[in-house]
Amino acid sequence: MNFFDLHCDTLYEICKKNEGLYDNSCHVSLRKSENIDRYIGCFAIWIPDEYRGREALRFFDKVYEKFLSEKEKNTSHMEFIEKSSDMEDLPRGKRGVILTVEGGAALGGSLERVGYLKKCGVRAMTLTWNGENEIGGGSGEKNPVGITEFGIKVVKEMENQGIVVDVSHAGESLFYDISGISKKPFMATHSNSYSVCPHRRNLKDKQFEIIRDRGGIVGVTFCNKFLNSDTDASVSDIMRHIEYFLSLGGESTVAIGSDFDGTDVPDEIKGIESMNILYEYMLRHNYSEELVRSIFYENAYNFFKLMI
Repeated sequence: MNFFDLHCDTLYEICKKNEGLYDNSCHVSLRKSENIDRYIGCFAIWIPDEYRGREALRFFDKVYEKFLSEKEKNTSHMEFIEKSSDMEDLPRGKRGVILTVEGGAALGGSLERVGYLKKCGVRAMTLTWNGENEIGGGSGEKNPVGITEFGIKVVKEMENQGIVVDVSHAGESLFYDISGISKKPFMATHSNSYSVCPHRRNLKDKQFEIIRDRGGIVGVTFCNKFLNSDTDASVSDIMRHIEYFLSLGGESTVAIGSDFDGTDVPDEIKGIESMNILYEYMLRHNYSEELVRSIFYENAYNFFKLMI
């Protein structure tokens, strides 16, 4: 089984807990991924909404320093992926790590910081978290604003620098502004279907179709409240969202964005070591091996191969 995960918050958790990336108490560790043949994960530096300006810059730098330290400690176990050839040449047995940012507050309102993030190796950025920042409105706002003048410049500079735009957490107005401004495909790393579970963080059909038609990808996430608003979520709820996106023509669009270490997940999913449960569940429900491989790995792999 191969697995390409579009989003986890493990860097924040190991920084907070003062643990390591190889072995820890989190959903994701390099050791826990050893049952996966080929693994590439997008590891986000999350910027909480209480941080803005200089505080946000300092918070990014703190977590980034932790990442650099763990990278040096785990050279025999992980490969830092900064360009598409790094994915293509990923040695068998090594874990691939793509560095991302969750929350454009990491820019501190400075356009020059986009270039700085690129130099740090960041290859994708979620423009907002739940609140409003200098770029625009997040999905947690009561009446989220659209994109700001600064945000327009950020999106254009991200595309110039080769940093992928991520619209998970974007308010609906911001989403449609981005779809009108962007010239390149973009993605929603960890968002489910609003038609299946009407949560403000999930994508409506038209939003999914725009991402699909632009050549982007959507990572189905394991967050309980985005999966099922009525009862505790289960693996079958993950399947419901995947099936619905597939019904919208998403065979090349649907991927996985677990949100491990950033949310509560179904009881059957203990962490990355449990991914075979979902994989085998899909096969038992008459999904072809080819389609399951696409959802678990190849759709995300092919997207990043073109974008970084």
